[in-house]
Amino acid sequence: MLRKKGTKLFLHLKKWLEKAVLDYNMIEEGDRVLVGVSGGADSLALLDLLNTPMVYVPPFSIIAVNIDPGFDPTYSDYDGLEKFLRENNLNHYMEKTDIGPLSHSDYNKKNPCFLCSRLRRRRIFEIAAEKDCNKIAFAHHKDDIIETLLINLFFGREISTMMPKQTIFQGRLHIIRPFAYIGEDLIKKYAKEQRLPSAKNKCPTSKISRRIYIKKLLKKMERDNKNIRDNIYKALRHIKSDYLPQDMRDMK
Repeated sequence: MLRKKGTKLFLHLKKWLEKAVLDYNMIEEGDRVLVGVSGGADSLALLDLLNTPMVYVPPFSIIAVNIDPGFDPTYSDYDGLEKFLRENNLNHYMEKTDIGPLSHSDYNKKNPCFLCSRLRRRRIFEIAAEKDCNKIAFAHHKDDIIETLLINLFFGREISTMMPKQTIFQGRLHIIRPFAYIGEDLIKKYAKEQRLPSAKNKCPTSKISRRIYIKKLLKKMERDNKNIRDNIYKALRHIKSDYLPQDMRDMK
């Protein structure tokens, strides 16, 4: 087990993580859960919390999987990640790839993020099959769900977002997001409190992505309405179909 101090923040995050797991039946007894670890604070916080005793969640096993996108040829930050995983006796698998440079190559300048995400996720699915995992846990949190809704609305011309639990491949695999009820600020605070290592994001478009645009937009809106994020999140559960055009309601 990773070191734990039983802080108020730890107990708070555990409470809401377990609630999300139970509400959406994310984890069942005997599950083998692949935890996607990017090297950032969010994914390491998820790994850290899943690797602690659960009060209501049945026993399950985890394997941490890191896919290096290949932006850093020296792999310097990820050496620290591997050391952390090894020192804490965490079952893990790390793989170096050229997915990042390939996605940002000249022939794919228009949408590098889409291809990078697609290729990394495909490899995650393949590793899950190789490791006999039936669940994949990603560290997407409440703010990711809110931001994805706006990204898809503004740029994808659709109303959709990340699901706390998603079934794929005819039920052979499930994607789960145990941080669905938890905001990004608390996760970052927890990672700092626990002194979790963090690999710097060296993606050349990480500072100018559509997600960054939405983050900045929400921050501006919060100046006038501090509840803007919660209002958007709660709106996902208050869809009034009677006030949508009939032809839109009937569309599949």
